[in-house]
Amino acid sequence: MACSRMLTLFLLLLPTPCLGRSTTVSESDRPSVIIVGAGISGISAAVTLAGAGVHGVLILEATDRVGGRIHSKRFAGHRIEVGANWIQGVNGEKMNPIWQMAEKLHLKTFFSDYSNISSNTYTQSGVLYERSVVERVLEVSEKVVDDGGIYSRSLPSDGHEDISILGFQKMKKHAPSTPLEMAVDYFMNDYESAEPPRITSLQGTLPIRTFTDFGEEDYFVADERGYESLVHHLVNQSLNADSIKLNQVVRSINQSRNGVTVTTENGRHYRADYVMVSVSIGVLQSDLIKFHPQLPHSKFSAICQLDMAVFTKIFLKFPYKFWSDRNKTEFFLYASERRGYYTIWQELEKELPGANVLLAVVTDEEARRIELQADEAIKAEAMRVLKNMFGKKIPEATDIFVTRWSTDRFFRGSFSNWPIGLHSHDFNQIKAPFGRIFFTGEHTSRLYNGYVHGAYLAGVDSANELVGSIKKKMETAKN
Repeated sequence: MACSRMLTLFLLLLPTPCLGRSTTVSESDRPSVIIVGAGISGISAAVTLAGAGVHGVLILEATDRVGGRIHSKRFAGHRIEVGANWIQGVNGEKMNPIWQMAEKLHLKTFFSDYSNISSNTYTQSGVLYERSVVERVLEVSEKVVDDGGIYSRSLPSDGHEDISILGFQKMKKHAPSTPLEMAVDYFMNDYESAEPPRITSLQGTLPIRTFTDFGEEDYFVADERGYESLVHHLVNQSLNADSIKLNQVVRSINQSRNGVTVTTENGRHYRADYVMVSVSIGVLQSDLIKFHPQLPHSKFSAICQLDMAVFTKIFLKFPYKFWSDRNKTEFFLYASERRGYYTIWQELEKELPGANVLLAVVTDEEARRIELQADEAIKAEAMRVLKNMFGKKIPEATDIFVTRWSTDRFFRGSFSNWPIGLHSHDFNQIKAPFGRIFFTGEHTSRLYNGYVHGAYLAGVDSANELVGSIKKKMETAKN
């Protein structure tokens, strides 16, 4: 399936004989297609449409930049990734298209080595667990995940016999309850899905197709150009500056038999033959964009069933490095009695040399709680955890940066997660066109939802679907 998608991608980036560059979809001066959102999915859709000969593609972006949830900022004298940070699924038999672009642009990436995390797992009181104890818990958890993938493939494809990951854990008599078991379970599941096993669908998640298709390695992006340089590369390759309008907050989309009108918050109206909506599933669930006529109940119901998960990153800068590298790993686990409470830490000496920066990751309800707090309150919490782990004499953090995707009205979260109860039919409804309105985004990628490559390939797939619809209408008109 992945190979056929990638073949489609490369074919679509070239003019097609059926809809070449000489073809004009609309004879008026208005754009043929408006794309709402300039994230990587919207941009890849625009590039694909342009390559297929669709003229007059216009992108309306609510923020003052392109990239969407791929975004970087300056912190501690370095560029850090506020949104997507890893290229996940590398060095397998098939090539991840994002990794392919990163290699072409010589993007600076670092292999994330989790292999020695068992030597850096702390009790709540700051005592290091024996490595062998942690390894036993890790082995059990990994075995349950592998078995879950096998069991998932045995279920009917319609999803009506799906269970949660927690449900499968219970079937295997595996119910993480001790602080160590919960920390390892969080590392194995929540760290990937940004939601706990009791919420996450077994069939929609395991086996993780990103890793089975593209490889099991993750690479952390730490480049002064930012991860978003990949998006800028796509823009510069096939689009012109006039095709993207920033600070255009779309508030309504009205469609009729003759076309679609998009109205922005500043009162501007844009007309086109088609619209491609690439905003996040969280925005689709909110009241930011009104559809006229309203989306069908079956479609909106499916949209509301898919979760918009929250993956919050907390960057802390210190005057000097106080953590030990004796165990040669960049990751630490903190086994709190409170599940998911500052569980995962990463030191960034390799990625940001000399910056003395630690990165903590929190998800789900803890992430939503933290994102509503002031930075100083978050720093105080994080410092209490670090003092438990490394001692009371460690220095205070001099600076902090906290990502807040859940409170941003243009995103409403970090990425989608497939919950228990969402069936394949519902997922198809999320992506399905509604008249002249098409949909794309990582949440429309059946195989890779939640990932950057999923967003990129979803843009290609949705654009391909729109091209097919345009060609069909042209052929009907001729007849």
